Amino acid sequence: MVNRREKILEFLEQAGRPVTGGELARMTGVSRQVIVQDIAILRAQGREILATPQGYVWPQPSGRERQRAVLAVSHAPEQTEEELNALVDFGLKVLDVVVEHPIYGELRGFLMLESRHDVERFLERIADAGAGLLSTLTGGVHLHTVEYAREEELNLAREALAAKGFLLSAD
Repeated sequence: MVNRREKILEFLEQAGRPVTGGELARMTGVSRQVIVQDIAILRAQGREILATPQGYVWPQPSGRERQRAVLAVSHAPEQTEEELNALVDFGLKVLDVVVEHPIYGELRGFLMLESRHDVERFLERIADAGAGLLSTLTGGVHLHTVEYAREEELNLAREALAAKGFLLSAD
C-alpha cells in the first residue's frame, strides 16, 4: 500500500499544476495541517516541492528552453500590480520575490506568476489575508527571478520597468 506522503508526491508529479493544501487534505482524508507537516517532511528528505500562492508545485521541465534572469526593482506597494503585469505581459514568468532583511538575511517568496490572472489572484490573496508585501521590509527595493524564452522578451520587460521608473540600474 502506498503511504500518504508517497501518494502526495505522485499526485503533485502528475498534476502539472499547483495543488492547494486543502485539495491534498481532501484527497488523503487528513487535515490541511497534516499536509503542511507532510510537505515539510518531504522537503527535509530532499524532495523539491515549491509552496506558491496558488498551491504546492512539483517543478516540471517546460517543453521549451527557458533562461533565467534577476531583476532589481523598487516601487511603492500600490504599484505592485503595474510592475508584475509589465513582466507577465512580455511573456516572463515571475518565479519569486527576494528582499535582503537586516536580521534574517535573504527572504524569498515563491510567486510563479505567468499571466495577469495570476497577478490578480496573488494580489487578492494578499488583500484577503491582510498580509504585507515583502518589499515593504526594504522600502520597496526587491529582486525578481524571472524565466523567459527569448532575450527580446526580457529586454522589452526591462524597458517597460525602466520607463515606469521601477528598474534599478546596474551602473
